[in-house]
Amino acid sequence: MLRQEIRVFFTALMFYSRIPCPKWVDHSSEMLNKATRYFPLIGWIVAGISGGVLYAFVQILPTSVAIILSMIASILVTGAFHEDGFADVCDGFGGGWTKKRILEIMKDSVIGAYGVVGMVLILLLKYLVLKELSVLLSLVDLCAILFSAHAVSRFMAVLLIKFSAYARENEDAKAKPVAKRLPTSSFLVAFVFGLAPLIYFQSIYILLAILHLLLITAYLGRYFRKWIGGYTGDCLGATQQVTEVVFYLSCLGIWKFI
Repeated sequence: MLRQEIRVFFTALMFYSRIPCPKWVDHSSEMLNKATRYFPLIGWIVAGISGGVLYAFVQILPTSVAIILSMIASILVTGAFHEDGFADVCDGFGGGWTKKRILEIMKDSVIGAYGVVGMVLILLLKYLVLKELSVLLSLVDLCAILFSAHAVSRFMAVLLIKFSAYARENEDAKAKPVAKRLPTSSFLVAFVFGLAPLIYFQSIYILLAILHLLLITAYLGRYFRKWIGGYTGDCLGATQQVTEVVFYLSCLGIWKFI
């Protein structure tokens, strides 16, 4: 049992990061479906590395530079996996007007104008919000927000898998590998790993941030269903990126006005 769970965990690590994994890790769709339960846990690892870079470099460099370096670290660890999904969604839904065309654009490896503009804006927004938070909070609290954001935003993507349908046909070989089923037991595991970091804050106000994430995830799910009938791997990446930034924005509002 333990050996099987270790195999599932490494499958998640392999698909959702660039961290080296043992050669025996399975690439099957069945293992990927099981690995979804650890998607928020991978957020812990990414945030741990990103937060560690932030904490280390803020001791010797300006905070603004340390934040940029921490963002670079998270992108390197994931191979820009989620950022690429966000860019593809910007291109697909920005340039396509039918389900077929949207899916075709999102498969294209060439990034378009919508994707470039979307990436620049969301990364700039992420940097600016983290910079504002660094003024209001201690370094430890900022790292805690970073840690929580990476975990809970990935859980929001898990919600799409649980409550939406996969939009592409199974024979679409060019589509990115993505989980298509999520048993209730796996959902509960993802729930725990996604929300556990919030215990650090010990404040009921943090629930406002979760409410904002649930609302934006529900909106994105409805939007994706309207245009393509469900989600794709790119949609999950876009959801992770958007909800991560929304979490930062919500925390900024909480600490500034409450």
